[in-house]
Amino acid sequence: MKKILLTLTMGILLMGCAKNDNPFFETYKNKYGAPPFDKIKNEHYMPAFKEGIKKHQAEIDSIAESKDAPTFDNTIAAMDFSGELLKKVSSVFFNLYSSNTNKEMDKIANEISPILSEHNDNIYLNEKLFARVKTLYDNRSKLGLTAEQNRLLEKYHRNFIRSGAALNPDQKAKLREINKELGLAEIAFGQNVLEETNSYQKVVDNEDDLAGLPESVRQAAAEAAKEAKKEGKWIFTTQKASFIPVLQYSENRELRKELLMAYSTRANHNNAKDNKAVINKIMKLRTQKAQLLGFANSAEFILDDTMAKTPKTVYDFLATVWTPALAKAKEEAAELQKLMDAEGKGEKLEAWDWWYYSEKLRKAKYNLDEESLKPYFKLENVRQGVFDLASKLYGLKFKKLKNMPVYHPDVEVFEVDNADGSLVGILYTDYFPRAGKRAGAWMNNITEQYVKDGVDHRPIICNIGNFTKPTADKPSLLNMDEVETLFHEFGHALHGLLTKCTYPSMSGTNVSRDFVELPSQVMENWCWEPEVMKTYARHYKTNEIMPKALMDKIQKAGTFNQGFVNTELLAASLLDMDYHMIKDTTNFDVDAFEKASLARMGMIPEIIVRYRSSYFNHIFGGGYSAGYYSYTWAAVLDADAFQAFKETGDIYNPKVATAFRKKLLEKGDSEDPMKLYRDFRGANPNPDALLKKRGLK
Repeated sequence: MKKILLTLTMGILLMGCAKNDNPFFETYKNKYGAPPFDKIKNEHYMPAFKEGIKKHQAEIDSIAESKDAPTFDNTIAAMDFSGELLKKVSSVFFNLYSSNTNKEMDKIANEISPILSEHNDNIYLNEKLFARVKTLYDNRSKLGLTAEQNRLLEKYHRNFIRSGAALNPDQKAKLREINKELGLAEIAFGQNVLEETNSYQKVVDNEDDLAGLPESVRQAAAEAAKEAKKEGKWIFTTQKASFIPVLQYSENRELRKELLMAYSTRANHNNAKDNKAVINKIMKLRTQKAQLLGFANSAEFILDDTMAKTPKTVYDFLATVWTPALAKAKEEAAELQKLMDAEGKGEKLEAWDWWYYSEKLRKAKYNLDEESLKPYFKLENVRQGVFDLASKLYGLKFKKLKNMPVYHPDVEVFEVDNADGSLVGILYTDYFPRAGKRAGAWMNNITEQYVKDGVDHRPIICNIGNFTKPTADKPSLLNMDEVETLFHEFGHALHGLLTKCTYPSMSGTNVSRDFVELPSQVMENWCWEPEVMKTYARHYKTNEIMPKALMDKIQKAGTFNQGFVNTELLAASLLDMDYHMIKDTTNFDVDAFEKASLARMGMIPEIIVRYRSSYFNHIFGGGYSAGYYSYTWAAVLDADAFQAFKETGDIYNPKVATAFRKKLLEKGDSEDPMKLYRDFRGANPNPDALLKKRGLK
């Protein structure tokens, strides 16, 4: 997932700190322009935010009040390069707010959110500034702009309109209040999910209850208990790395049920951290905002600025995959029920049984189970595998930097260079769960790439995950999903690193939501190719390459359980769309709405939607509202794009790789995304590629 920084819609605060003691007021001294994380303290944020807003507003006022006729350079480019200090502090704060937060930072976020919202509105509701932008936009065909400049002008004009620039004064005042409240509500949603996740522990004190669990899972649970001062016991949490192995291997059906229910009911316990009222508020505000801006509902407003454009396009697209995926899931459920019936217990397949019996079925069908694979997926080797892949495709070189300051001991830093030694950028990796990190995996920018005064400023990128932690006697050994996730997030990192644009707003991953997942998801296609696996799938003890027989089993099982995988994913996409199609939030009951939505789509009870409403951070706190379909939308693009390599018989084909880099990864948002794709592929993407890849056709 490419996580959008909450930039100018979320926030910050804190008390006094002299400028000469504040790292944000100094030029970062290392040659990469990377933040001195070892010197940054919570008390530095608020003074930097306040000064950053002050300076940014002065720059904006200067542009708006200029007596010179508007030009692209003195208006559009000037705006895009403005706010340097504010960007500097925002990028650090919001990166850490997601990956290494604490109670003090939570307070800062709540304090600064309305301040940043007001600042953002002060820019986009500035009538004189909008007049300059509109003048340029209305005369854009006469300005002799490059394709990138013309797209940036159009982007700013669209952003002004979508931010309310054309509203009357009363409507603008209403919009300001909505934006402030909405920012706070979205922060509250994420904080509740994090606190609910951190608060749950399942303590097991009877070893008999661990029947079926592999030794590595028991050991991790024992170490978690030791950290919690509960020696001799075992602790499981709602972090996926902790509870998914229980769902897969535990013979204790009640334990499986308890952990899945704890995960799937987070922030839905009618307590202080319950998110149902927060969802009510978010949807009420989003609907009001959309209607204020002239749209029937939030989905129409959001999608107007995407490749899909309309809700109908999204629903029609999802239906083409949902129908075969649901049919496949029903077949899989029947097969798992037969497996249960053979045990003679008289039990009916439930959601907490699916992982357990599908693991049994995988072993029966393919003589393959995930636990036998994990010794070959040492995290450091998998990471080196994606580095090697990037080297073969794009000529990149990775060098670990040992003396760079980091914000947590788990973080590692790498210099990324081109084959000729020129700097591409800096990559931070941060892979293990902790109390201050939200769930999931994502990529963020610390600095964007851009060119100013002839200097190409290279980006600084973060890859964040919540993978299986090392134990006392074993390194971090990943499961198959974690391996794919590492490849996925590294794809986002490449998109951010390889970009070659002039303006910050156009570079890297600043593209439409339903295009941003292409560079990440295409990387997953290499993940299980035997040629690639030979570079990273090495036994953590012997360093021996995974046997060919085991690789062959992975290939044969490639479409196993895809009915389940696609159904839980697509159900979340449809639930997201249904929420944002709401026109009237009166008497809105979250549980009833979710139940009705799932029933309408025909969701089978044996599968729980990937994200239930109360912890659906992507759409209520993470920038993917009316956009979760993007993962499947981009999957069509990535399946078709990888075929460009497969058709040559060489998955490292240098000609195709160069074209993908030059025509897609380097382009950012400098041209229309479908044009970029057609420039690379020579045609529109073929949806059949996805259905075939996932075994749905």
